[in-house]
Amino acid sequence: MAAPRRDTKGIVDAAELFSRVRFRRREPAEALRPYLEHYWLIDWDLPEPYASHVVPHPSVNVVFQRSEAAGSSGTQPAEGFGEVAGIGLELFTKKLEGLGRVCGVQFRPGGFRPFAPARPVSDWTGRQSALSEAFPAGAADGAARAVLTPDDEDTRVAALDAFLLSLGPEPDPQADLAMALVDRVRTDRSMRRVDQLARTEGLSTRSLQRLFSAYVGVGPKWVILRYRIHDALNFAETGAAVDWAAVAADLGYADQAHLVRDFTATVGVPPTAYATGA
Repeated sequence: MAAPRRDTKGIVDAAELFSRVRFRRREPAEALRPYLEHYWLIDWDLPEPYASHVVPHPSVNVVFQRSEAAGSSGTQPAEGFGEVAGIGLELFTKKLEGLGRVCGVQFRPGGFRPFAPARPVSDWTGRQSALSEAFPAGAADGAARAVLTPDDEDTRVAALDAFLLSLGPEPDPQADLAMALVDRVRTDRSMRRVDQLARTEGLSTRSLQRLFSAYVGVGPKWVILRYRIHDALNFAETGAAVDWAAVAADLGYADQAHLVRDFTATVGVPPTAYATGA
């Protein structure tokens, strides 16, 4: 990875979010780059609550967060904490209020298992779990304080590096294969079927499904569909007139109706309604 991604894929109404919070992506230490997409940092100071929405990537995140909510007796501080956020299967909504900070680690799909090799990644899917469930207690203890306390951004990034490097990820050829296959799905729109993806590596469909369950956390069909929805969301975000029948064909759908169904089920509104709002 040469640098953190600059796109906003998956973020619903990214312009609105960025107008309310300070959002950045940062590059991890070189030894961590084979496994990570990037770090993502958010700080906010909001006069009124705001709900952000994300169509999750097929990625595990480690998230450190702290907030102070305004109450009747003034600002109420909350202790910072860290958690493992498995792949979210539905639209993720987060209410932000008062003063707060989040420091997140987005792993590449397939890149989390080398840091927590004891369990298949599917065990974390759809869950938020304490760091101690995934990592040795010695590494998890004090990690949230070290990451969240510094006001200096470079110091926070260094603390994230130190935490992950202390876990000593071991090279794993199966993790490398899973990451390569998901990258293929993400970058090649012609990759539309599970059996087609399996053939690129000479695997059976069942072997591919087992690999994805153990190292990605969801099945290959789910990954293909999720990246299609991310692309459709990007088209809708432009605010320009969109030929949704052409988009459906370009993304590999049998027809526009199937795209509309999947988009509505994931985002909550049809693509035409979302595009009008954007």
